Amino acid sequence: MPLRVRRVSRLTLPLVVASLAAACGPRSLAVIGPVGDPEGAAVELRDQTGLESPLRIVFEWQLNDGGQRVEGRGVARVEPPYKARLDLFLDNGETVVTAALVDGELRLPPGSPDDILPPPDLMWGALGIFRPQGDTRLLGADRLEGEAVRLRYGYSDGREIHYSVVAGVLSSLELLDGGHVVQRVDVGPERAARYPLEATYRNLAEFRELRLVRESLDVVGAFDPDIWDPAE
Repeated sequence: MPLRVRRVSRLTLPLVVASLAAACGPRSLAVIGPVGDPEGAAVELRDQTGLESPLRIVFEWQLNDGGQRVEGRGVARVEPPYKARLDLFLDNGETVVTAALVDGELRLPPGSPDDILPPPDLMWGALGIFRPQGDTRLLGADRLEGEAVRLRYGYSDGREIHYSVVAGVLSSLELLDGGHVVQRVDVGPERAARYPLEATYRNLAEFRELRLVRESLDVVGAFDPDIWDPAE
């Protein structure tokens, strides 16, 4: 589905080329050996990255879509155990997309663009949260160079999702189809607070990149339950 938002500028050819090159992401880390207890590593990561209290996060965002760019500000509201609400706005206040993520279900109002945000697995990762979906199974775990660890999960249709972790914090997620990375999230963590300072989602097949840069993060009280169903 083509992006249905108002464009604010067109990139020049050199910037397009640079953007597509950046979509390849950082180089892959070499595998040092297997992790002895993959299940234990997964449980530990889930505990380390789980939500502890409701948060309100304000961020700037920038979308490059096939050589066109749109940007603005946004708000994320997240609540334990696994609820998130994202609202993206242009600088003039116009809404670009509103979505709620409840566990593994992405909820969008009718007619909303469904090609901007990452799928649920990757979206949780963009928020710094390790949340494999129910239709995945743990395939194994690898020790990587630089003291990193990679957890590999498989879907019933043969696709895989890989979670790379450094010092107990997510650093990247990769969605693979046929052995090739087709979507990726790179996370820039703030280790003291456990939540990302920035996150970049790339759809390599469709040449789309969404970058989020945090402005503020506040611990708040419980949110109105109605916000988790933006279709109403």
